[in-house]
Amino acid sequence: MAVKLNRTSFEYAKELVTQGKVVVDERNAWSEDQPSTQEENEFIDAHGYAEYAKWHLGIDDEQDESTKKRYKFPYGDFNKVHRCAVLSAESRAGQYKHLNIERAAAHLHGMIEEFREKVA
Repeated sequence: MAVKLNRTSFEYAKELVTQGKVVVDERNAWSEDQPSTQEENEFIDAHGYAEYAKWHLGIDDEQDESTKKRYKFPYGDFNKVHRCAVLSAESRAGQYKHLNIERAAAHLHGMIEEFREKVA
């Protein structure tokens, strides 16, 4: 699998965190917070795959651009960045040795922690 960092997505995620569009949730909340398959499909129907891609830190360039299989390591719910999703992406990217994605997720994690300190 040829998964690489989606730089556009990374920049978009940083912008969202800077704007305070963040959910500071618990580490294991992503299984409950992540969009359902139906919500993903509705988002794609309304906005297309280019917008869907912006919510994923990884791209598998061996997969077709118009399939969900191409996009890896989601970090939010199409509205806000979720701390739990970033932590999951950071952990899984490290596990699979996608170092650029792991570093990007770690950077976002740091930004979210700074945000959390400011609002506390």
